[in-house]
Amino acid sequence: MSSQVRGGTRWKRFALVMVPSVAATAAVGIGLAQGALAASFSVSGQSFKVTADSLVGHNFVQYGSVATGMDPQGENGAHAVAVSGFSDATITKMCQSVVTPNLPFGLGTVTLRLTAGTNPDKPVEATNLYLDIAELNADAEFEHIDIGVAAGSLKNPNDPKSIGIQPRTQANPNGFAQRAETAKLTNVQQTAWATTAGTFKLSNLSLRLKSGNKPCY
Repeated sequence: MSSQVRGGTRWKRFALVMVPSVAATAAVGIGLAQGALAASFSVSGQSFKVTADSLVGHNFVQYGSVATGMDPQGENGAHAVAVSGFSDATITKMCQSVVTPNLPFGLGTVTLRLTAGTNPDKPVEATNLYLDIAELNADAEFEHIDIGVAAGSLKNPNDPKSIGIQPRTQANPNGFAQRAETAKLTNVQQTAWATTAGTFKLSNLSLRLKSGNKPCY
């Protein structure tokens, strides 16, 4: 998850992004919701990168929003995002990284890298997953997709497994959105500002600090 970065010493700029994320989305005419909040918390001033060999998610939804928070200097900031959601998802061979430059005491730039789901038989598992995405590259396949749905109509009241706009957030209910029963992505490369999930099961978790600028991609 993203942690809020405020003023103070440079050490406080070192936001450790502890919860990995990855997106499944088709970049099709995303409409940005005016004045919306991407999550029920202020995002940090550092985006993070994620790669994955594959992601398979169910009850996919996507709509436009804005992630708000502080930049590393403590100034107010906002970022246009595409919010992608899944009722459940599995992710294989995932890597997540965040780079923090200009650390004191001669440490310079340091990269936090987290990997999980390296065994295809034990992938990362998530439920009620929402991702605030700034950039995505992947090969995508969607089953039973609806493009151009009003964001407020994403959730099917007759399907208890379906999801809609993320709870405790704001988004334009009349804005552009899309949904699909299943989303399958491979060769994923993503830049994101925040991730939230009901549960996250990380198999073969490994977290390392590396000297220099060494992101996942």
